[in-house]
Amino acid sequence: MRVVIAGAGAVGASVARELCAHGHAVTVVDLRPEVVRRADVGRARSLVGDATDLVMLGEAGALEADVLVAATGDDRANLVVSLLGRSEFGVQRTVARVNNPRNDWLFDESWGVDVAVSTPSIMTALVEEAVETGDLVRLLRLEAGGTALTEFRVPAAHWLVGRRVGTVSWPAEAPLVAVVRDGTPRAATPDEVLEAGDELFLLVSAAAETALRRLLVGEAAAPQREDAGSTAAAPAGPGSSSGEPGEGALTDQASQSPSA
Repeated sequence: MRVVIAGAGAVGASVARELCAHGHAVTVVDLRPEVVRRADVGRARSLVGDATDLVMLGEAGALEADVLVAATGDDRANLVVSLLGRSEFGVQRTVARVNNPRNDWLFDESWGVDVAVSTPSIMTALVEEAVETGDLVRLLRLEAGGTALTEFRVPAAHWLVGRRVGTVSWPAEAPLVAVVRDGTPRAATPDEVLEAGDELFLLVSAAAETALRRLLVGEAAAPQREDAGSTAAAPAGPGSSSGEPGEGALTDQASQSPSA
């Protein structure tokens, strides 16, 4: 697999090392010569340049890349890199780092982002997954369009206990994909009988969230917990094109369409 990574900071360099260790061909691009010099990127090829520039992306091999990773510390740069990769080079898969959780709502298919990765969101999901029973926990947004990997831990005395998977009217756009019992994954076959404490993993579209919540949690339940980065408030403050976390703020929502 051929991968282009924008950003040679701690995140980008770590991703490059891991991918190289798995035998993939990786090119890393960063605007800062000093960062490129000291970055440990394994066997990856390193280039000094602005990844938001078409010529630079072309030199990095974006046209032949299978995956483009936007891993800079600037959310604005990550959005532009993702959009260029998709619209100008036709990259099959784009993965973008979200530095400021308030910008999470921007990282979708309109900006060419397939998968948005936000560390605060992941940490929040892991905390909730460890303690929540009887509520939906969104673990990870998997794909542009709002599909998310969601978990539901079956409480004692829940109506699911003793029911076969095939007898439950799961929403069409929220299929049950796996059941974890006592730490062991099990196939979600129609004849699988659910037990208290089972962890159910579902792929849920945005349109199916309400129906799934009504089915599993009940009418009176509060709305599903959002990822930590889902707040649509506009962040403030400038960011650099290749800085580290905490930077990369954007302007108001009205100016953030790809055509702006």
